[in-house]
Amino acid sequence: MTPTAAPPPTPAAPAPGGGRTLAHPERADIRLEGVLHALSDPMRLRVVRELARQGELSCSDIELPVTKSTCTHHYRVLRESGVIQQIYRGTAKRNGLRRDDLEALFPGLLDSVLTAADRQEERLGRA
Repeated sequence: MTPTAAPPPTPAAPAPGGGRTLAHPERADIRLEGVLHALSDPMRLRVVRELARQGELSCSDIELPVTKSTCTHHYRVLRESGVIQQIYRGTAKRNGLRRDDLEALFPGLLDSVLTAADRQEERLGRA
């Protein structure tokens, strides 16, 4: 059985009032392997954990010890896999978890991953 690639995200369309929007997969197009891949990277998991704790945040609200281009890559992987939604509010790009979509498709997955990540941080003394 060969893995199937997820369909491309819905193309970006102009937002009401002429603002920018970013492409996001429809709920039905979100695939488990894409979500698991997105959550497997420590930097992306850090972003998801912060969004789960604090709610919607801008990219600059979460400090990652990587270059700006690498940071952009991580957010793109999270968005294109369906884990987060990114919305422009003025000049700021705001990020939020797609918790409802993930829970509908993969019940308990996000909470289980977040709980496991918290336990790992405690076990390793980094909490």
